Amino acid sequence: MDPAGVHIPYPELVTIGDCLLDEVGEDEDALMRKLEVLPVEIRNDLLVSDILNAWQVFYYFFRLVPDDLERERLELEPASSLVSGVLINEIELLEMHFVVKNSVPYIIISDGDINLKIFSGCTAYEDGLAFIESTL
Repeated sequence: MDPAGVHIPYPELVTIGDCLLDEVGEDEDALMRKLEVLPVEIRNDLLVSDILNAWQVFYYFFRLVPDDLERERLELEPASSLVSGVLINEIELLEMHFVVKNSVPYIIISDGDINLKIFSGCTAYEDGLAFIESTL
């Protein structure tokens, strides 16, 4: 059975993803270039699949390398977790979550119970960090 939200047959998506990852190895920039030239439907499905991890998707959208703890948290989560959100940092009493909905990246800042601010797009991560700094 195909995971919810996948538009192309999952076995085909796995084959595409495996070939892609075999070609690029550990080179994040090469992966980004390969993802950018894929048909939109395939790319969007890969970005929220179990084939990529959340770090690869984070780098695809933001083209930034976060601190080691954030990167490790993202590497340990499959990209499919981004649909519901991945906690990437806790700063003081604030939490930063990374979410992907409808192929748009979001950074959500919360106090653990209530979402305080939501940022979207390619500057969302930097905007989220700036918000946290201004709040502390």
